Amino acid sequence: MEIQKLQRPPMTLELFKKQQYLNLETFRKNGQSVKTPVWFAQDGETLRIWTQADSGKAKRIRRDGNVRIVPSTASGEPVSEWVKATATVIDETEEIKKTVRLFRKKYGIMFNVFGMFGWLRKAKYTTIEVKLS
Repeated sequence: MEIQKLQRPPMTLELFKKQQYLNLETFRKNGQSVKTPVWFAQDGETLRIWTQADSGKAKRIRRDGNVRIVPSTASGEPVSEWVKATATVIDETEEIKKTVRLFRKKYGIMFNVFGMFGWLRKAKYTTIEVKLS
C-alpha cells in the first residue's frame, strides 16, 4: 500500500488579508537575520510597506532582496508559517504616493498620526514592494 505525503497548501496572500501586521525578515551582509513587524497594504499580487528611506530594512533590501514574511501580531509573533519572498525598494514618487493612499485606506487615522511625526521631521520615505516566491 502506497502512503501519500500530506502537502501543505501553498502560502497565498489570502493569509494576509485580515492582518494588520506582518513580520519582515531581512538579512545582514554576514547572513544574520533581522525580524521587524511592520504595517503593510496589499496591492494586487504584491504587499507594500511604507518606511523611511534610510531605515535598516530598506538598506538591507537594497543589498539583498531575498526576505521571509509571516502574518504577525504587533509585537512580531507569527500567526502562520514563514514564507520566502522577494522585496524591492521603490523610490519613485508616484509609487510612494500610491503606497500612502493604500495605507490611509487600510489604517485611517492611525496612519496619519503615525506619519505626522516623520513628516514634521521632514523624513524621506520609500516603498518596499514584496512578492511571494
